[in-house]
Amino acid sequence: MNTKILVVEDDTMTNQVISDFLEEKDYEVVSASDGEEAWQIVQKETFDLIILDIMLPNISGLELLERIRQTSDVPVIMLTAIDQEHTQLLSFKQKVDDYVIKPFSPTILVKRVQAVLRRTKQGANTPNLEVYYGDVRINFDAAMIFYKDERVPLTKIEYRIVEYLAKNKGRTVTREQLIETIWGYEFTANDRVIDSHMKNIRKKVPHLNIETIKGIGYILEEKR
Repeated sequence: MNTKILVVEDDTMTNQVISDFLEEKDYEVVSASDGEEAWQIVQKETFDLIILDIMLPNISGLELLERIRQTSDVPVIMLTAIDQEHTQLLSFKQKVDDYVIKPFSPTILVKRVQAVLRRTKQGANTPNLEVYYGDVRINFDAAMIFYKDERVPLTKIEYRIVEYLAKNKGRTVTREQLIETIWGYEFTANDRVIDSHMKNIRKKVPHLNIETIKGIGYILEEKR
C-alpha cells in the first residue's frame, strides 16, 4: 500500500505542484484547500504524513494542527510564508515535525518528506529497550521518559533530542547532528530554537546530566 499524504494549501498552483512532485515519487496524495475541508478529511481518513500551510481560510493551520494533535501523532510538515521565530516555536510546541518557509524548492520539500517518513519508520521499528539514569527511565519502545515511574510530559521533538543523546551517551553530539537527525534534510534551525528545546528538557528532566560543549553541541554524561 502506498504512503498516503495530505496536502493542505489554499494556493491552487502551489498545491498542484506539491501534489505532482509527491505523486512522481509514488506517494498517494489527497489535497485540501482550506482548514475546514482538511479537518473533515482527517476525521475520516488516515494519513502517513500531512503537509500543512499556516495561513488557511476558515481554520488556520496552527488551529488545525492543535486539533489533530488531540488524537494523532501523524507527522506534520508546516508550510508557510511566515518567517517568524515566534511562529516556528509555537509550531514546535504543538509537535510539528518540520517547518518549510516559502518560497521553497519542491525537490527539497520531497527530500524533507522522505526524511520525516524515514525517521517515523525507524521509530516504529525501535526494539523494546530501556536505559536508566538513576531515577530517570528512557523507554525507546514506547518513546517515553519517566522519573520515579512518573511519565515526563516531553514534546515529540524534546523526546527525540533526549533519545539521540541517550543513544550516544558519553559522546559529544554536535548541533549539526541534532538538526540532521531531529529535523531532517537541510532544516535551518538556528541556535535559539535548539537552545529553547534544551532549556525545556533541562527544566522537565533536571536529573539528566546534559552538558553544553560551548560552540560544538551537547553530551549526556554517564550517571555518576
